[in-house]
Amino acid sequence: MLNTLRRIVQEVTAARDLDQALDVIVLRVKKAMEVDVCSVYLTDKTHCENVLMATDGLNDEAVGMVRLKNSLGLIGLVGEREEPINLANAPLHPRYQYFPGSGEERYHAFLGVPIIHHRQLQGVLVVQRLTKKHFSEDKVTFLVTIAAQLAGAIAHAEAIGGITGLSGDTRKERGVVPLKGQSGSPGVAIGTAVVNYALANLEAIPDRSVGDVKLEVNLFKTAVKDVRKDIQSMLERMQEVLPAEDRALFDAYLLMLEGEAITGEVIRRIKQGNWASGALRETILEHIHAFDAMEDEYLRERADDVRDLGRRILEKLRSKEPQKPKKFPARTVLVGDEITASMLAEVPIKRLAGVVSKRGSQTSHVAILARAMGVSAVMGVDELPVSLMDGRSIIVDGYTGRVFINPSRTIREEFKHLLREEAELSKELRELRDKPAITPDNIGIPLYINSGLLADVTPSRKSGAEGVGLYRTEFPFMVRDRFPGEDEQFQIYRQVLKSFSPAPVTLRTLDVGGDKSLPYFPIEEDNPFLGWRGIRISLDHPEIFLVQLRAMLRASAGLNNMNLLFPMINSVAEVDDALRLLRRAHHELIDTGVSISMPHVGVMIEVPSAVYQVRELARRVNFLSIGTNDLTQYLLAVDRNNARVADLYDSLHPAVLRALQQIVDGAKDEKTPVSVCGEMAGDPAAAILLLGMGVDSLSMSAANLPRVKWVIRTFTQRKAHSLLKEALTFEYAHSVRNFLNAALEDAGLGGLVRAGR
Repeated sequence: MLNTLRRIVQEVTAARDLDQALDVIVLRVKKAMEVDVCSVYLTDKTHCENVLMATDGLNDEAVGMVRLKNSLGLIGLVGEREEPINLANAPLHPRYQYFPGSGEERYHAFLGVPIIHHRQLQGVLVVQRLTKKHFSEDKVTFLVTIAAQLAGAIAHAEAIGGITGLSGDTRKERGVVPLKGQSGSPGVAIGTAVVNYALANLEAIPDRSVGDVKLEVNLFKTAVKDVRKDIQSMLERMQEVLPAEDRALFDAYLLMLEGEAITGEVIRRIKQGNWASGALRETILEHIHAFDAMEDEYLRERADDVRDLGRRILEKLRSKEPQKPKKFPARTVLVGDEITASMLAEVPIKRLAGVVSKRGSQTSHVAILARAMGVSAVMGVDELPVSLMDGRSIIVDGYTGRVFINPSRTIREEFKHLLREEAELSKELRELRDKPAITPDNIGIPLYINSGLLADVTPSRKSGAEGVGLYRTEFPFMVRDRFPGEDEQFQIYRQVLKSFSPAPVTLRTLDVGGDKSLPYFPIEEDNPFLGWRGIRISLDHPEIFLVQLRAMLRASAGLNNMNLLFPMINSVAEVDDALRLLRRAHHELIDTGVSISMPHVGVMIEVPSAVYQVRELARRVNFLSIGTNDLTQYLLAVDRNNARVADLYDSLHPAVLRALQQIVDGAKDEKTPVSVCGEMAGDPAAAILLLGMGVDSLSMSAANLPRVKWVIRTFTQRKAHSLLKEALTFEYAHSVRNFLNAALEDAGLGGLVRAGR
């Protein structure tokens, strides 16, 4: 059964649109369960109906015609209860509703299970038999498993292909169901998808129309010829060390290359209009699915051989393709399995409108870069059909984490209106740039920016920031093929400190691990977010840490505007050890005759243990900086990179708010200033609460600073504290959000709510 399930899911996932996927489901499930009928009903949310969308066993004419209100029929009952309904004689059930012309009057046994994706009912999967007998428990659990596994695949197919006949309206008028990810960078982008992909990632190769068919065919044939030569060379090298039966694998590779099954099919697809790489992907994946569907275990394992052969051809093919300069549309939306910083850099900044990544989160580096650049981004879109995206019209809603593929005219107009609102709001916010962030009751809240790139310096100064609250020093480490030397780091830090002088700049020491890796210093862990990262790595490698500390101290000489921040602090012992190494680096420089004063030192509060030792930590340092991204993740036990639980990640969760208040109160008792440098600081609604808590300063992306300044200049601290007290009485995060949005509306700042809806 497990193999059957796997094969069905693979076929559905490979379908080019939802109609094809549904046909596969009813055909394969009927055969696997040995029943007389298998049908799929999908929920039309617009009309509150369940619609028969595919069947194998009922009359084909009934597809699209059988429509049941959600409250009617056995299908409606399955949807209401969100659990299986197993009946021996369905026509006797009071909720049974017969549709003339469907042909179901002959069938008695009925088993229906809900298809649920991210808590949303998508439809109902039904099997029926002529006999009057309940389905066995094995059959029930199998169908439940099938429905659960297919839910994501159906969502995938629906997003890219729509559902023909689901609604009475045409698909063009209805639009499509958006894909859901995480908000990576706020804003809206309407543009054209451009797929970027790793050269050797066969599955990510997009479809593209071919210009010169003859050239593409020749490129493919040359690539195949080169792979054949490589394999023959391998075979010769292995002649002496492998027995004949083991060398047969290479012979099999050669047979596949010489036959028409793969090469002939690829050439046929090229002639039909797909470029060589896309035709290769289609053909190889088709063969992989065929092998996976085989009953014989040995033959199933040959799918890996086909995949390996496909990747070898792809590598040769890509090396043979003429290197043309990439063309980017006027409003490019960069799409990929995993977008990297270098991919972003390839797109002219004036042409980059948005970013959509299958992997990553709102706190991944690409999301951080997108925010710094003012580019809308959605991360962690699990069901993103990357290979089918190239050239498609796309809308990126960076506020809510939604992606619309081939949106309808109605949806496009709605988002164009939102873009106009954004433009009007931005114009108003620009007028605040040179005004101080002071509340009406005369409380000053310095607003700083988070940064990590030298390219951010100029736009950051223009944003009206009063300094840098968090400079991420890991970027110079990530873009090199080795650890940067002391002088290299000195030059970078000096430039940042000098650019903002005399305004303060907080340099955070190296913070890698978790979702931030160095190519030359790999960290392989089962649970990286609870593993070797941040200050733990620095303390374990003083030879790296001391070099960075000396570079930072040297860079501050004569400027005296540097603050130093230790990340991922778990205990007072780590602070004591880090301070000891800092003093050692300082003494080493003093001994060389360099006159450098010790900087103000702070620690990041981002793990629960630090919350409960906040007073002890505050006594040892000059300031505390709350990293709300990780703190929220650890308090809620939610992996912020996992799109499946993204809805559970919310910094306005009551537990997070209470932890923040405890941190601020503990620091105040020790007379130690507190800043917030996580994404929460740039959220206008959350800024109200942070103001009410008594946070001393906020640090955020330059794009969010004007919005937060507007909030600070509108709400008195007294009013903010009153709102905080009421917010702390709520039990749900969404209740807190709605309450704060209402407060923004009442204060005449509704534009901030509408722009962030």
